[in-house]
Amino acid sequence: MMEDFLRLARANTEKNLETCGVLAGSLKNRVFHITTLIIPKQESTSDSCSTLNEEEIFEVQDKLSLFPLGWIHTHPTQTCFMSSVDLHTHYSYQIMLPEAIAIVMAPTDTSSPHGIFHLSDPGGVSIIRNCQQRGFHPHEEPSDGTPIYEHCSHVFMNPKIKFDVVDLR
Repeated sequence: MMEDFLRLARANTEKNLETCGVLAGSLKNRVFHITTLIIPKQESTSDSCSTLNEEEIFEVQDKLSLFPLGWIHTHPTQTCFMSSVDLHTHYSYQIMLPEAIAIVMAPTDTSSPHGIFHLSDPGGVSIIRNCQQRGFHPHEEPSDGTPIYEHCSHVFMNPKIKFDVVDLR
């Protein structure tokens, strides 16, 4: 799925524009499965991406009985990390579903071309919950000594799983 997302993002990536998508899926036997990649209408810059017509995303999820399980986006020329804007975006997913993930695709970062992240909990979640700043800005490290975000250890990748792509652009 991540490779397919990069292909769908290629035109933007070549123009140094971010691309974002929503990871949706279902719950089976107490395990969440990402089954659908939704690419919304969006506006992008080299370091940001905003969805448009969010009601279309909700319509797709509702029609297909899907949960929002996270999101994916590119860093066209940057390294693979979660920016402050990414942390705030992900917070909205993670407070709805603690297992939600954020995937960053950084095709020019040869040491780490992708990462699957989430906010540390309770440390990172608390920092972002209490942060009123917008745009790009620094965050303090959580007082419990954990990083503000971390690689997910609860994600299992199965390249044989079939998934759908709904491109709303």
